[in-house]
Amino acid sequence: MTVLFPIIYSAALTYLVWKAFKVMSNGWGIPETEKKRFNNSNFQQKKYTIHPELLDKSGNITEEELLTVRFSNDNDSTLEERGSTTD
Repeated sequence: MTVLFPIIYSAALTYLVWKAFKVMSNGWGIPETEKKRFNNSNFQQKKYTIHPELLDKSGNITEEELLTVRFSNDNDSTLEERGSTTD
């Protein structure tokens, strides 16, 4: 068993490395026109996300004040540093 384990391990490692390079080579072989198509498609991420709760009925960002909640066992020390108190 001690002789068989390194052989099986080496074979499995060689196979996985070979498969990884085969998958990566598919990406290296994409023509430049295909790369441009992927960059201009829906795969491109937006720079920020607007939560639906912040939009009014017409789809614009609301201008009303937002309700915030702070819990008494919050570990944030900024209130203590400023000398503020909570209710």
